[in-house]
Amino acid sequence: MLEEVERWLNARSWSAGDRPVQHLLSAKHATGQSVSVVLPALDEEATVGDIVAVIRRELVLGVPLVDEIVVVDSGSSDRTAEVAAAAGARVVHRDAILPRIPAVPGKGEVLWRSLLVTGGDIVCFVDADLREFSADFVSGIVGPLLTDPDVHLVKAMYDRPLGAAPGQGGRVTELMARPLLNMHWPQLAGFVQPLGGEYAARRSLLERLPFPVGYGVELGMLVDALHLVGLDALAQVDVGVRVHRHQDGRALGRMAAAIYRTAQLRLARGHLVRPTLTQFERGADGFEPHTYTVDTEERPPMTEITEYATRRVA
Repeated sequence: MLEEVERWLNARSWSAGDRPVQHLLSAKHATGQSVSVVLPALDEEATVGDIVAVIRRELVLGVPLVDEIVVVDSGSSDRTAEVAAAAGARVVHRDAILPRIPAVPGKGEVLWRSLLVTGGDIVCFVDADLREFSADFVSGIVGPLLTDPDVHLVKAMYDRPLGAAPGQGGRVTELMARPLLNMHWPQLAGFVQPLGGEYAARRSLLERLPFPVGYGVELGMLVDALHLVGLDALAQVDVGVRVHRHQDGRALGRMAAAIYRTAQLRLARGHLVRPTLTQFERGADGFEPHTYTVDTEERPPMTEITEYATRRVA
């Protein structure tokens, strides 16, 4: 590990308990910053309501730290939107945001569009499939942004159990993302959960970043933020344990392919063949190939979108 990264680990890694909520509230009032929480959601009716309810109860009504909770529904076929609204979130459908640009499937697409329907100076992203959710996931990662003007992006770090096995979650992180970062962007080797879906950032940073439309969004954002604001502007906060729905091996393979492509584009922008990933599943006549396209599209920095500039002036 680089000496620079070792110093960064000591200076920019904290625990959620290091900044009590009342301290954060005082900093929020002193600086006048506002906080938006965004949950990208697709068929998450089983968990999204509980997450919204905890945030609203503890960080909106209990302590007014969060100014808005927005669930962006990316085309759910279940009652995700109804459950989220009943719990107290404002629900916006992905396709209703910036309709002149047709939406494509993908988590990064939803996060990018969320900048147009939120107003917070600090935007906090939380995955909608978390179970046993704690408000520390929000207060912990917005804390450094409220109290330290030199910090621009904060990732949550946590243990990720896989069933009864502690620390065995995050398979794509260990098999794909961590090797890529250590080899090509060693300054980012200190992040415990580089692909984690819980992170907060200043709007002034997010609006200048391109957003890969799919699963590569977290890696792309981390790499681009490093180049834009530098390592010392990035941080991580320990929020405990993350319990969530795990995807099967094939889905993880598609996720890994998208992440690899995101890294590839950042290593060598050029005329690259649009990649595909073929996976195999046993059928009636033996192993059957299934080929998927790999997400390669990226949305431009939001500052280049006319509607965003107009909205900010208004």
